[in-house]
Amino acid sequence: MSHLFSPIKLKGLEIKNRVVMPPMCQYSVEAKDGIPNDWHFVHYVSRAVGGSGLIIVEMTDVEPDGRITDNDLGLWSDEQIPAYERIVSEVHKYGSKIGIQIAHAGRKATDAKEPVSSSDIPVDSKWKKPRALSTDEVKEMVNKFKDAAKRAIVAGFDTIEIHGAHGYLIHQFHSPAINNRSDDYGKDLSKFGVEVIQAIRSVMPDGMPLIMRISAVEYMDNGYGLQHSLELAKKYKEAGVDVFHVSSGGEAPPGKVKPANTPGYQVPFARAFKQALDLPVIAVGILEDVNLAEKVIEEGDAELVAIGRGMLKDPYWALHAEESITGEVEPPTPYKRGF
Repeated sequence: MSHLFSPIKLKGLEIKNRVVMPPMCQYSVEAKDGIPNDWHFVHYVSRAVGGSGLIIVEMTDVEPDGRITDNDLGLWSDEQIPAYERIVSEVHKYGSKIGIQIAHAGRKATDAKEPVSSSDIPVDSKWKKPRALSTDEVKEMVNKFKDAAKRAIVAGFDTIEIHGAHGYLIHQFHSPAINNRSDDYGKDLSKFGVEVIQAIRSVMPDGMPLIMRISAVEYMDNGYGLQHSLELAKKYKEAGVDVFHVSSGGEAPPGKVKPANTPGYQVPFARAFKQALDLPVIAVGILEDVNLAEKVIEEGDAELVAIGRGMLKDPYWALHAEESITGEVEPPTPYKRGF
């Protein structure tokens, strides 16, 4: 009996196992139109063939200047929907569920002529100086997140993840060292994130779980710690988040405190979120060792584990992991002779 390969239900969504392919940017939209192409189709469908329970499509942006680079995905236009529908439909054929991460890069939009952010503080001297969004523009941005979520639902996605981690726009609003605004979005650092959550939740089916990725701690000098992110998460839970995908850092170059970057180093953050919020969590961070991934679920540190780089190296990581743990696996019929 494997804990990692037991099913789980998140609200109305049933997932066949606890293995998550997390969002990882492919920087492969050669036409620069935000539309997924054959690379993305093969990339995501192959992980469904490979046995992943839940696949989350990479950071997908709510406006053209919200992309990290012009080679990233977008959902700012209805014309982009059909290509996502094609991926979703094919992933479902192999019993996997699929979500999409909706985001805005903010000050980390490297190809934007003038990046925007909560404030005019750049990542560091090597990055462009962003322009602080006006109060009205912030409200418009909330609607852009909402509209992107509507398109994701039309495309057939099973869940939506909001990117509030790794130094992107929502993170830029809830970070005390990045947000120096004097309006309501500066007085309440959770306000922008809460409004985005509420807007997206308002267009989602009741049974669809809403995931939020969040950086539990920052590594830049004077960055926030775990208690700050937990206080934010409590407000995000009240606003409508059902699952937290718990990562760390990404906001700026690390200062005196640096990420450990050792297997399982972020699992304690996931455990802290689970205990404080009483919600399911996804753990992430060098978890591709099969026994470690199994242990995280078995010991109750998280409900799901995200296998990022390990799944880039091996699209069939989940099938190989299940075979290793249980001695039995049911691959797609064309691959049975290989197992």
